[in-house]
Amino acid sequence: MAPILLDNITPERSEYIEHEEVHVKNPHLHSMEEDILYHFNLSTKTHNLPEMFGDIKFVCTGGSANRMKAFAEFMQKELGLDGENGVEDICAGTDRYSMYKTGPVLSISHGMGVPSISIMLHELIKLLHHARCRDVVLIRIGTSGGIGLEPGTVVITDTAVDSFFQPHFEQVVLGKVIVRSTELDKSLAQELLQCGREILNLCTVIGKTMCTYDFYEGQGRLDGALCSFSTEEKLEYLRRAKEAGVTNIEMESTVFAAMCRVCGLKAAVVCVTLLDRFKGDQITASHELLQEYQLRPQYLVSHFIKKRLQLL
Repeated sequence: MAPILLDNITPERSEYIEHEEVHVKNPHLHSMEEDILYHFNLSTKTHNLPEMFGDIKFVCTGGSANRMKAFAEFMQKELGLDGENGVEDICAGTDRYSMYKTGPVLSISHGMGVPSISIMLHELIKLLHHARCRDVVLIRIGTSGGIGLEPGTVVITDTAVDSFFQPHFEQVVLGKVIVRSTELDKSLAQELLQCGREILNLCTVIGKTMCTYDFYEGQGRLDGALCSFSTEEKLEYLRRAKEAGVTNIEMESTVFAAMCRVCGLKAAVVCVTLLDRFKGDQITASHELLQEYQLRPQYLVSHFIKKRLQLL
């Protein structure tokens, strides 16, 4: 059975409309008396979601719970908010995700890989919808492997691509393969690039990001428990990726881009490179250097948020 490209045959795709509330693409939700956001330990009956989240304008998400807590604490200082009591994990009742709110900024972990971020996004988008949020920008901040880039380079994704370098996200639904577009908002990417240029010594580029379903074989690494290819085959694949415009590799961007696009949400992916995959597979930089690298997307996104809020 041929894959079904939803953008071409259904009205699923939404363009971003300014001042619109966040929409969901599921007619069944309207008939439910209660919507339980199970992995957040939140519910439309037990929590006043508009009161808790109605002022959210920026959602920043990354894989590590500790990293997103650190980002929330960083934003608390950057926005000049009262930090005497620290930041509170809104999802403390579950061990799946961690969520922190600092003013109009929501910081939430998404775990590792497509399945984990997909679950989070379903419940996050419903949360924003139930809270009647408007004009929300979603940004994934994280780490990646670079292709021909110096470690520490910050990549802003203009299009997420799959392992065939195609701007698609495929998913099996009821036994059928459906395909969604993974283009991200170009104007938002350019705005973030300009912010990167305003930060001293921050190397920032725009490029395509390849999303894989695996860290080892799926990314062409030679150091996993399994390896079915030669060094030469790995390097040839990376060369083809570079020729296709791919600048870095991670494991979440395609589903992130696809789901945000379908729901009409402005979204961006901002990832720092930890190594150049042409030069190796293992991350050998010191812990201190890696910590500094991981802060770079946070500095960029913080600068962007403060400019949007006219705090600079």
